[in-house]
Amino acid sequence: MRILLVEDDPDLGPAIAKALRGENCAVDIATNGIDAAHLGDTEIYDAAVLDLGLPDREGVSVLKSWRDSGRTLPVLILTARDSWSDKVAGFKAGADDYMTKPFRVEELVMRLRAIVRRAAGHAASRIDCGPLSFDSQTGQFELEGFPLRLTALEWRVLSALMLSRETVIERLTLLERVYEGDADNDSNSLEVIVGRLRKKIGATLIETVRGRGYRLTAGNA
Repeated sequence: MRILLVEDDPDLGPAIAKALRGENCAVDIATNGIDAAHLGDTEIYDAAVLDLGLPDREGVSVLKSWRDSGRTLPVLILTARDSWSDKVAGFKAGADDYMTKPFRVEELVMRLRAIVRRAAGHAASRIDCGPLSFDSQTGQFELEGFPLRLTALEWRVLSALMLSRETVIERLTLLERVYEGDADNDSNSLEVIVGRLRKKIGATLIETVRGRGYRLTAGNA
């Protein structure tokens, strides 16, 4: 998952980003409302974690602008504002979930995974594709019932393919969902990751669609 984290606290923001990266997420940080609005409009993210009290522009205004422009990325509001009126305003603006500070990082991760899974059209936390299964709440992959050991980049690629199983994901889209905004990446690096995944899960599950991208398919596995 690639997450847009919008948090202006100079200590809390990096701490949340570190925790999310520890859960295999790629994280871009925006520390004010103007940058947040721009990144949400121009980059591809699986979800956004959005504070409300931001410099330059309020979080609710940022969220409303995303929704007004047709941006459908899942948004979890994370804020110290715990009044009922703030929660109502957040959900009316288009929030998918709302958490108040202080909070547990473990809960934040679980809620993020849940809204990403639902946005991809999956009601159940367990997703299967042939011999491969993915518990979207724990983040664990299994192949024929045995846990898979994956690097962070492998996990990001495979989780993106799993959430969109039987659907082609274009190379550029996959790259943008795997790497952070300042990373130096290219299609060759993606091919290397896919090659490593095929060695771990079998060559037939990930299909290369020439000129487009990749598809995870039960196929003839």
